[in-house]
Amino acid sequence: MKNISGNTKALAFALTAVFALAACDVDQTEEGALPEVDVEAQGGQMPAYDVETADVEVGTRPAEVQVPEVDVTMPDEQHDAEAEELDPADEHCPAPEP
Repeated sequence: MKNISGNTKALAFALTAVFALAACDVDQTEEGALPEVDVEAQGGQMPAYDVETADVEVGTRPAEVQVPEVDVTMPDEQHDAEAEELDPADEHCPAPEP
């Protein structure tokens, strides 16, 4: 006769229990109710802790940052005069910037 391992025995027992419980028919015959409880308590105390944190050093250091070159072209006087002729009330014409 072969030896049956513990896992196989547990599996066989579990399957037998499932089939046995599946064959049961359970009907509730009475409603349940929670007990009425009166709780009175006085102030408690928070627990105390001793905490040791890691040492963290925070500081600053000089650094060089590369900034991109920006080419700015200023509008000429004629362009400014044309902008003044635009009607700001016209929704198709943007208002000139000051």
